[in-house]
Amino acid sequence: MPLELQAPALSLYVHLPWCLAKCPYCDFNSYAAAEFPAERYVDALIADLERELPRIWGRPVHSIFFGGGTPSLFPPESIARLLSELRARLRLTPGLEISLEANPGASESARFRAFREAGINRLSLGVQSFDDVFLTRLGRVHDGRAAMAAISSIHDAGFERWNLDLIFALPGQDLSAAMADLERALSCAPPHLSLYQLTLEAGTPFAHQAPPGIPGEDLAADMERALRERLHAVGLVRYEISAHARPGQECWHNRNYWRFGDYLGIGAGAHGKITLPGQGIWRSQKPARPESYMDDALGPAAEIGRGHWVQPAERPFEFLLNALRLVEGFSCAQFEAGTGLPCLEIEPQLRRAQREGLLTYEDGHWRPTGFGLDWHNELCGRFLPRSPRRPAFHAHEPG
Repeated sequence: MPLELQAPALSLYVHLPWCLAKCPYCDFNSYAAAEFPAERYVDALIADLERELPRIWGRPVHSIFFGGGTPSLFPPESIARLLSELRARLRLTPGLEISLEANPGASESARFRAFREAGINRLSLGVQSFDDVFLTRLGRVHDGRAAMAAISSIHDAGFERWNLDLIFALPGQDLSAAMADLERALSCAPPHLSLYQLTLEAGTPFAHQAPPGIPGEDLAADMERALRERLHAVGLVRYEISAHARPGQECWHNRNYWRFGDYLGIGAGAHGKITLPGQGIWRSQKPARPESYMDDALGPAAEIGRGHWVQPAERPFEFLLNALRLVEGFSCAQFEAGTGLPCLEIEPQLRRAQREGLLTYEDGHWRPTGFGLDWHNELCGRFLPRSPRRPAFHAHEPG
């Protein structure tokens, strides 16, 4: 009997693309601007959503994520208006997670209480470092004092769910400096912490001219090992390659991506993935430039951006590229529901990865080992189709 695709949990991603300054290591779809047309952009987001509704009509939405850019630059009243329009058009589940990314700075921090009143119930703060020397080398516009003030504002605003982003292997950083940065973060008692190694992404100024003093592979590996051991020791458990959380504080929205859930993407450059049982998996991408996006969304076009159907041969790789980021792994039943394909199709590769120490199998679940998490790209490469189309994914790590 042929297998059928099953529609998974659905999330909404909203991209707000403006920042005060573009960091030299950042490859997200973001644009530096002192001023931007917030209300026109919200109009465009609503028009974008209206066109997408037929694909998800009647399905409950379990989380909303405002990513960027720096979404906290938007006026709280604009966020409140948009959330009101979303509630009028979508079937939102009671108590759903509504996240907003923020960067430290007085203008943003003062707004946290207003965001909370608008309906935001989770903040993700892009601190990256608490050390002024390293923040300057990263091209950040805030200092360590502003980071601590922003965290204080999060507490004052009454947020129980929030995240810190921290980057290690910074230019000129040694192991003791990396540990000092983490200890500063832990002194703030974050319920969730996302830990990333600095990478030189293609197309960024850092990739064009790397800053001096970036730690070598061995030192970066020592840093990562020590930092993750410290996080585990204080109860921030690793549940995904980059994400650590206390029990019950995992980021629901990003975990839905990794479980190969569906997400509707609206906004400049936003990606989406929608499963349509009986038809297939539809991936979409909106125009990247904000001006082009707003013109298209507010114009007469029936579709905004472009999209494609994920071919059956591509589905295993796309599923595993996400699922194998999670410590929990996946079951064959989850694979079959998400791809519409029998698990037997990937069993040879699974067994090979198991022999190589990249995967374990117990209690009906395939799970990456610590070695498998560290070598995630190589592990997923075992499942590449012969002629892969590069899959389109949401650009953000958990926040």
